[in-house]
Amino acid sequence: MKTFFTSFFQVGLVAINTYLITHLYWLGIFIVSFLISLLWAFNVSKIAISTTNQKLTYALGAGCGAICGLIILQLILN
Repeated sequence: MKTFFTSFFQVGLVAINTYLITHLYWLGIFIVSFLISLLWAFNVSKIAISTTNQKLTYALGAGCGAICGLIILQLILN
């Protein structure tokens, strides 16, 4: 589950950051980009040496995180 949620949060932040970039929210872009990079720094070595199952779990978390990131944005902004 840790692998899933790590990817989930990272890609959710990417979805949010994409919105922030297109709307030029400078402070938000900086903060979210920092968090994405921090998570990635901790993830990259663990995922590189993981099993196929762990890689698939990571990818599933990424897909779910992207969708949830967009849902959160829609709830906040609409």
